[in-house]
Amino acid sequence: MPAVRRSLGPLAIPALALATLFPAAATAHAAPAAATSSPTVRPDAAAAGGWLARQLVDGDHFESVFNGTAYPDQGLTIDAVLAFAASHSSDEAAAKATAWLAKPEIIGGYLGDGTTEAYAGATAKLLLAVEVRGGNTASFGGVDLPARLRSLQTAEGRFSDRSQWGDYSNAFGQSLALIALHRTPGDAPAAAVDFLANSQCADGGFPVSFGQATCTGDPDATALAVQALAATGRTAKANAGLGWLAAHQNTDGGFAAAGATTSNANTTGLATQALLAGGRFGAGLKGWSRLVKFQQGCSADPAVRGAVAYDASGFDAGNGARATAQAVLGLAGTPLATLSAAGARPDAPTLACPAPAAY
Repeated sequence: MPAVRRSLGPLAIPALALATLFPAAATAHAAPAAATSSPTVRPDAAAAGGWLARQLVDGDHFESVFNGTAYPDQGLTIDAVLAFAASHSSDEAAAKATAWLAKPEIIGGYLGDGTTEAYAGATAKLLLAVEVRGGNTASFGGVDLPARLRSLQTAEGRFSDRSQWGDYSNAFGQSLALIALHRTPGDAPAAAVDFLANSQCADGGFPVSFGQATCTGDPDATALAVQALAATGRTAKANAGLGWLAAHQNTDGGFAAAGATTSNANTTGLATQALLAGGRFGAGLKGWSRLVKFQQGCSADPAVRGAVAYDASGFDAGNGARATAQAVLGLAGTPLATLSAAGARPDAPTLACPAPAAY
């Protein structure tokens, strides 16, 4: 991983200190069963990462089905690569997925051709994944990812799509761009940092879409923006965002998507990652506990043990991979700015469940 050259402020506090600060609570809300894992990562995260690795199509990617046709899903595949690093597991699967992402037809379909079509959010997300894997970002699949991303920055600091179909860039892509470029020798451009910081709503939240008449905070967007601004030195803005997240936490410890009320694993995973990485251990522990309750334990079908359900309604194979990938980020708590695959175990762990009692 490229060296992080600037203090991460509140995000520098190790999330794994959670078990030290709250030993009783961590024990009371332990995962349903232990998984064999690296001693530096919680077994619940390792088990989730292992399950996710076993769901890869052909062992190297994910697909999405639309109208009965399966299409390559580069975004979900990248989510899995990040989850494998966060769980310190499944490194062989992560390497295969990264190689798949570098194929010309795969990377071109995701990023655009770089001339008439170039997508800011996709470029930022892929750049971050390659950094996390320790790859050559200047020549990944024949693309200089940092240069491509920087070419999409407008004069006002926004990273925008260049496309005949319009500009669909938003706060997710802007935040990921700041995090990814912060990890490069050139750092994140000050104008881009200012643009994200200035998009913050008066109550501390961050919207998904820029330039709306009414600024409305979104939990997912706020979780990513908090990490981006803390990494780039905007501690006050990041702390205000963390406060907004804590104030919008459900009583069950989880977080709901904007406009909804029910906690889901995707939003809870991102918000919990931001809270734990930002040192908000009280709210972070509550979020982590909610994720553990979503995780499928030893009483579940062996095929889904370790996976994370989207919500309390139960596990659904249709959204299980995406829910698990984002939940792992919260279960591990490592900030995106320092996430690294270095030292990850090669295999895909399974939940270590006790053998059935003999009668």
